[in-house]
Amino acid sequence: MTRILIVEDNEMNRDMLSRRLKRKGYDIEVAVDGQQGVDMATELMPDIVLMDMSLPIMDGWKATKTLRNNPATAALKIIALTAHAMEGDRQKAMKAGCDDYDTKPIDLKRLLGKIEALL
Repeated sequence: MTRILIVEDNEMNRDMLSRRLKRKGYDIEVAVDGQQGVDMATELMPDIVLMDMSLPIMDGWKATKTLRNNPATAALKIIALTAHAMEGDRQKAMKAGCDDYDTKPIDLKRLLGKIEALL
C-alpha cells in the first residue's frame, strides 16, 4: 500500500485530506509541524510527502531542504501544498527541492493526478 505523509498544521485541512486519501486506498501518516515532518519522513520513508509550506517550528521550505540534504531522504517525492498562489511560488517550491506543487484549497482530482504521476 502506498504510504503518504501529510505535513500540515491546520487540523481541518489535515483531517479532510487524510480522510479523502484513506478512502482512495492510501496509508496515511500525519505530522503537525516541519520538524515532526522531517523526523517522521526519515523514520517512515513514505512514498510521497505532502508538505505544507507555512508550518510552525520549521517551515516547509526548510523541512524540504533538510530532507533533500540527507542522503537517506534525498530521493523522497515531495509535493508542496500552499495557499500562496503567487507567480513565483511554484518556482520557489521547486528550487527548495519539491517534485511538484499544488495550491489550497485542494482539488483532490488534480492532487491525485500529481501523486500518481510521481509514483
